[in-house]
Amino acid sequence: MEIRLNSVLPNSTGTLTGVASNRDAGTSFKETLQSAFERINQMQLNSANLARQFAAGETDDLVRVITASEEASVALQLAVQVRNKVVEAYQEIMRMQV
Repeated sequence: MEIRLNSVLPNSTGTLTGVASNRDAGTSFKETLQSAFERINQMQLNSANLARQFAAGETDDLVRVITASEEASVALQLAVQVRNKVVEAYQEIMRMQV
């Protein structure tokens, strides 16, 4: 059975079996995760810096501080959930009998 990507993903071409051959053209899974974790880390650092500035009286923009804090929190929660799903998938694969 062959799945056409353009029926599943908009603006994509080829088939699902053709994705592995185009691996060098895009970014790897490792690079994607690494950049996502770097962005989450930057969001956490930005949130902490804004909170420090607010506590020191250097800024009075409470909405910006809370928004940055919540964005960092949601991003971290998403990363934890993705990690949990990856670990769960790995464990499921390891339980498969060959």
